[in-house]
Amino acid sequence: MQAEQNWLPRCDPLSLYSRIVGTGGYLPENIVTNSDLEKTVNTSDTWIRERTGIEQRHIAADGENTVDLAENAARKAMQAAGVLAADIDLIIVATTTADQVFPSTACLLQSRLDIHGCPAFDVQAVCTGFVYALAVADKFIKTDTSKCALVIGAETFSRIIDWSDRNTCVLFGDGAGAVVVKADSSPGILSTHLHADGDYANLLHVPSGVSSNYAAVQQGRAFVEMSGSDVFKMAVKTLGRIVDETLQANGLEYSDIDWLVPHQANTRILAATAKKLKMPMSKVINTVAKHGNTSAASIPLALDLAIRSNQIKAGDTLLLEGFGGGFTWGSALVNY
Repeated sequence: MQAEQNWLPRCDPLSLYSRIVGTGGYLPENIVTNSDLEKTVNTSDTWIRERTGIEQRHIAADGENTVDLAENAARKAMQAAGVLAADIDLIIVATTTADQVFPSTACLLQSRLDIHGCPAFDVQAVCTGFVYALAVADKFIKTDTSKCALVIGAETFSRIIDWSDRNTCVLFGDGAGAVVVKADSSPGILSTHLHADGDYANLLHVPSGVSSNYAAVQQGRAFVEMSGSDVFKMAVKTLGRIVDETLQANGLEYSDIDWLVPHQANTRILAATAKKLKMPMSKVINTVAKHGNTSAASIPLALDLAIRSNQIKAGDTLLLEGFGGGFTWGSALVNY
């Protein structure tokens, strides 16, 4: 039974809310440590740990694609939620590293899961992608368009990394996280808040694609480029603002948040956001050391790990927040 909190809004019997009822995560078996990277690029384990907090990252094997990671995470989430394929009526995959130009990774996953007929589509907001996808699913359910949604963040980010660039190759990894979101008569997802500002696109981007600079793609040179210090400053500033926006929208104080479940970019950004919340790091779900930055997969992976390890318990109030290329940023306030 979900624990009751007296500040939660009272429910109209006809009201529809959405609630996370199951989570799942998947990481490729192949692990690349900082020591491994020392052998191939001018870096060191100490340098990486001090600047990012990352110790290792999981890297998809040859032939292991985004849909494979998504399928593993989705099946675990469905099992945890106690739902069958026939129960799912919406599939949203947040990814920057789709298997194909089309069809969407969501459609490929739909076939894998033997689900037919329901809407299935991808969302691309890079590291904020899972929050964007969760917000869309929440709206589908609150408008009575969906009853049971499967929301996944999945990435094979290693495929768009220049492994000779020490500024980016040390940061990223691969993985997938998933949640099942169902209609409920009591509030689960309390609010979502999404933003973007394309004026800052060049600070973190892959400057090649199908319609622009396709020659680089053909030559296998479509890699992430990042201005690290500028991205850090923007992340801290925007995440601080969205913390305030989320709390104000719900009439809450910092002390009402039980757990911060942030995008796992690096420990310095996590610490800065926790400071803004006046929250000790012991209340911040932190997986960056073992996972690295898995982009759209990082928040659901962290959420799944925290729930399965009994850190997060029924009735806890969670603040999910992310920041990514675009720039995009967003949050979701969740009563678990």
